[in-house]
Amino acid sequence: MSDVANLSFEDALAELEKIVRGLEGGQQKLEEAIACYERGTLLRRHCEAKLAEAEARVQAIVERSDGSLALKDME
Repeated sequence: MSDVANLSFEDALAELEKIVRGLEGGQQKLEEAIACYERGTLLRRHCEAKLAEAEARVQAIVERSDGSLALKDME
C-alpha cells in the first residue's frame, strides 16, 4: 500500500471508495477487513485535511475594489 500522505485528494478518495465497496461486500477475511478499515480511516483523514486546505485557500481569495482578485493575508 502506498503512503497516504503522498496521494492526491482524487486518488485517496478513489481508494477509499474501493475499500468501502469491499467492506460492504462482506467477502473479506476478518484480518483483511480490519486492515482495510484502518487504511480507510487514514484515507478519510487525509481527504478531510485536503478539503480543509482547499477551503482555506478559497476563503483567502478576496476581491479588491477594482474588481481584481487577490489573496488575503493569512496572518
